[in-house]
Amino acid sequence: MGHYNINFSPTGGTRRVADILVEGLQGEYQQIDLCHETDNIDLNEGDVCLVSVPSYGGRVPAVAIERLKRITGNGAKAVLNCVYGNRAWEDTLTELQDTLEGQGFVCVAALATVAEHSIFRQFAAGRPDDEDKAELIEMAAKIQDRLNIGFNGKLELEGSHGTYKVFGGTPLKPTGNDNCSGCGLCARECPVGAIDAADPKNTILEKCISCMRCIGICPKGARNVDLNLWGMMAEKMAPVLGGRKENHLFI
Repeated sequence: MGHYNINFSPTGGTRRVADILVEGLQGEYQQIDLCHETDNIDLNEGDVCLVSVPSYGGRVPAVAIERLKRITGNGAKAVLNCVYGNRAWEDTLTELQDTLEGQGFVCVAALATVAEHSIFRQFAAGRPDDEDKAELIEMAAKIQDRLNIGFNGKLELEGSHGTYKVFGGTPLKPTGNDNCSGCGLCARECPVGAIDAADPKNTILEKCISCMRCIGICPKGARNVDLNLWGMMAEKMAPVLGGRKENHLFI
């Protein structure tokens, strides 16, 4: 039996939640990082996977869907984890379930969990925190109970299946500034190849998914978005991003 911690986490928030959850699950979980290109993977019926993705505008990031479709479940059990940045997850979990079931997984449980917003980091700042960790460990124990009984039923999730909300992306696209040394780290680590390796200041805007990974990893602080636009959008979003949102478990 293999155990796999499969996640798409450009800025680390989704990975932090996933790592807490695997602390509460039995087995040694092998990391599969969907931020990088993956080979085709065939799993087995006895395998267990925690599959974690962030919610981008209420959807699973398209590149994560593309890479998940390279993994064939063959009856492997999947625990779904949608990490949302203190707003909502909308069709993220149902899209993830539909994708995984289409790849031959048996979905046994699902979570919607909170992490610091990847663009407007003042919202849900520092989450998952100690309170979240205690709650997530408890949720993981309940999921493990379901895994232990060999659940093979149908996970029922409310929401849209097959037809999902349209997310057109955000106009906030990071570009390089004069601090750029040309090291190319951002180009190598961009999940979608949206940074020109020959000129890392240059962002290929039509490819960029605004995941903000390049800003977080740049050793020179040489990448940023339009701060005036960022401020206007943060002010507009504040009513729906404020407060302390909850973690949810669906079994």
